[in-house]
This record gives sequence, structure tokens and C-alpha cells, in this order.
Amino acid sequence: MPARPRVVVVGSSNTDMVAAAPRLPKPGESVAAERFYTAAGGKGANQAVAAARAGARVTLVARVGDDDFGRRAVAGFRKEGIDCRWIVRDPEAPSGVALIVVDSEGENLIAVALGANMRLSAQQVEQAAPAIERAGALVLQLEVPLAAVRRAIQIAHAAGVPVILNPAPAPPRPLPKTILGKVDYLVLNETELEAIGGGCDAAAAASLLEAGVGCVILTRGKRGATVFEPSSRPWKIPAFKVKSVDAVGAGDAFVGTLATFVAEGRPLRESLVLASAAAALSVTRRGAQPSLPTRAEILTLAGGRLNPR
Repeated sequence: MPARPRVVVVGSSNTDMVAAAPRLPKPGESVAAERFYTAAGGKGANQAVAAARAGARVTLVARVGDDDFGRRAVAGFRKEGIDCRWIVRDPEAPSGVALIVVDSEGENLIAVALGANMRLSAQQVEQAAPAIERAGALVLQLEVPLAAVRRAIQIAHAAGVPVILNPAPAPPRPLPKTILGKVDYLVLNETELEAIGGGCDAAAAASLLEAGVGCVILTRGKRGATVFEPSSRPWKIPAFKVKSVDAVGAGDAFVGTLATFVAEGRPLRESLVLASAAAALSVTRRGAQPSLPTRAEILTLAGGRLNPR
């Protein structure tokens, strides 16, 4: 393995409370769950753990409550070897919590109470600037305030650090060009593309490229991913065929793994095959962070499609 690449993740940390049910409830309906469990989650935390297990040296910039959920989260990050020096324990706001229902096919519904995540400030991000400037990739999502996201992107862009933005959850309005114009890789699903691009087709992706995004990566679950770049026709990365039991965390597995191999200097197509393998492995297990695969597992599954170093 090459020298471990550095990845910085600025984002959320939550505790997932999951009910596994035979099907998802309709509005106003109660469905009896077959089992209940809790797991570490939050898009930022998931992506940080995904990157660490894929082989990166990860630094997480986040905010948790000064409560049991927050203490357990930080202990979990340390166990994964993640640098936690820029995680702040908020004395007033509680740690974030996600309420999740998963059906028998692995599809899910999620409601998130973000708590301390929404108090992550641009000033806190500024304090982590030395770590961001040394990174091989910066990863962000939208479960923290946009001001913090914007400042992290500014720091990374000025230092020549590749920026990977996963605009999830889908924002209520399009993102400004001051942010999009500094994003190297925009990784999003069809719902998120419609929210920030005005549609879920190639024209919407093209509008984001015109806004300055370096590369748009549209993830489509079982249908794989489509890649849009300014200088070429769209091209696809097929999904790996696996039996899905829980799709929670699959997108985060994809993003965190992509960041690791981009930071490592792998070609984009190769990095995306590896990210797709990580996402496929994650849906075969329950939970967000518990389902995230190791580097060895990713390379083994992807081995038929590339020649790992």
C-alpha cells in the first residue's frame, strides 16, 4: 500500500436509532418493526469512518453534544484511528440523532434531529485550517451549517486540495456559484441533483458544470453511477450485484472511499470502481458505520474490474 493519504472530513455526527420493518409505513400509518438497534451514524462521521477503513489517515471536524451519545461517538472515532482534535463537545446542544425505518428490501426512511451539528461554525473550521491545507482531499456534506461548508471549501481551494461535496440532505434551494465553483467532485443522487440542478437529467448536470463544478458524479443505486465532465461525454460505472439488506450508509461508503483513493492519486475511473465496491459491500450488512468495509474487502470485490496496486 502507498503512504496513507490524508483525508479531512467536515461534517455531522449522529446516533442512528433504527427500526427494521417488513415495509416502510405510509403517512399516518404504524407498522410493527421486527427489530430495533442503535448504531453510530451521521453523514460526516460515516464518510470519515469509510475513508479510514479504506486506508486513509482521517481528521474529522465536527461538533457533538456533551452527552453519552457524543462521548460514545468520539470513542468510536478514536477506535477507528481518526484524529479527533477538531471535534468540539457542545455544552448546550445535544448530539445529533437520526430515526430510521428500514424495510425488508433495504430501502429506508430517515428523520434527523441535528442538534449540535447545526452549531458547527466557520470559526471552528478555521481552527482546523492547518489540517485541511495538508490533506489530499476534503470531504463535506450538508448536515452542518452552510457557512462552515463554505469556509472549509475556501481553505481547501486556496491550498489546491481537491474538494468532494456530497450535497445531502438535498438543500431547499440551489447552492451558490461561490460554493459550486470551488468543488472538484460533486457526488449526488437524483433527488439531490434535482434540488440543486433543477432536474435529474444530463441537462441538470451540465448546468452544474457550467457553474464551475469540476466533475458531477450521479449515483443511482443498483443502476450504478454516471459521470459528467466538461471535456467528455457522460460515462458510467456499473454497480456490483449483491443482495441488499440495508441501504443506510451506502452513499457514505461511496464518498469516503472515493476520497481515499482520490487522495492516494488513483485515476478517477479506478477510484470510482473502488467506491462502487465499497457501497455494494455496505448494503449487505445492517447499520451505517457497522456496515462500512475494510480496504482489503474493497480491493477483493473490485479485483475483477481493476488491478489493485
